Amino acid sequence: MACKLNAASSQWIGQQSFTQRNGSSTRLSTRRVSFPIQAKAYTDELIQTAKTIASPGRGILAIDESNATAGKRLASIGLDNTEVNRQAYRQLLLTTPGLGEYISGSILFEETLYQSTTDGKKFVDVLREQEIVPGIKVDKGLVPLPGSNNESWCQGLDGLASRSAEYYKQGARFAKWRTVVSVPCGPSALAVKEAAWGLARYAAISQDNGLVPIVEPEILLDGDHPIERTLEVAEKVWAEVFYYLAENNVVFEGILLKPSMVTPGAEHKEKASPEAIAKHTLTVLRRRVPPAVPGIMFLSGGQSEVEATLNLNAMNQSPNPWHVSFSYARALQNSVLKTWQGRPENVEAAQQALLIRAKANSLAQLGRYSAEGEAEEAKKGMFVKGYTY
Repeated sequence: MACKLNAASSQWIGQQSFTQRNGSSTRLSTRRVSFPIQAKAYTDELIQTAKTIASPGRGILAIDESNATAGKRLASIGLDNTEVNRQAYRQLLLTTPGLGEYISGSILFEETLYQSTTDGKKFVDVLREQEIVPGIKVDKGLVPLPGSNNESWCQGLDGLASRSAEYYKQGARFAKWRTVVSVPCGPSALAVKEAAWGLARYAAISQDNGLVPIVEPEILLDGDHPIERTLEVAEKVWAEVFYYLAENNVVFEGILLKPSMVTPGAEHKEKASPEAIAKHTLTVLRRRVPPAVPGIMFLSGGQSEVEATLNLNAMNQSPNPWHVSFSYARALQNSVLKTWQGRPENVEAAQQALLIRAKANSLAQLGRYSAEGEAEEAKKGMFVKGYTY
């Protein structure tokens, strides 16, 4: 339904407007224009949930891979992509004793949100017992963006409100929506705006339904560009994202940002040190992210397990306005999967591998991590060109 503003309200919306008086030149006058905004019913709960996830020494375990991507992981250890195998692997992860000491939230795929352990306990309840907040991936994946430079946009807004309400009933308390920006493809102004607007609409809908939105504008590692170019793109993308979040009346205290770190392109000839990555990443954060946002939960984006941890540690060597932490998938799971190999007798060893990585990143969040003694396997990069979930 179209809305028509009257003449008085069609002027500049804000504290100031330009007006013309008879016999006088145009001058700046001060006036108030107020528009009633409906208060969000879940605001207090959203803020508390975000604070819980952004708690000292803890971060997010992301296990929200689509069935297709989960199948690729399982295939790497010789397992078929069946619901039974996906359930067994995720049960291994979520039932790890002591996981809640280092993990504050876990992002689940829809299938997992509704699953239970082989003993009949809901995965949501398994998480709650360890004081880990259950989350849910709500986007429907990337598709080509018409009119762009071979770029993508993220679908999933249709029906999101009703789905979010159901996820809340099932026990989810935060959500995730991933969209991507490609540096080699420009990025075009169209792609950046589409990414920012989609994230903002998703965030507003999530908050209206009691879910803390994780806002994930991933700047892909693909390319041979220097770190300075990544910084330039990140500044533009994050500025657009927060502009449209504000336009959609999103409560900043009730969101979490999940950005990629500011690094050179994966194919750039020079590798950046953790200190350089921390310097460039924190520069953009300070320029673009309001301190009202409680947590910055970085994605690993194909870095090795050790690289992701070292870079996070470097960012926590001095106080930040926000909780600077992690929301890792591959950088927490790679060693686990290779240790498990699909064998029941390896479950305990695989869970210990998960705890080692979770503890390492917990220490990095506190700025106390050392890579001394790390296994060579954990130092291997996991970048995949054109990676999809």
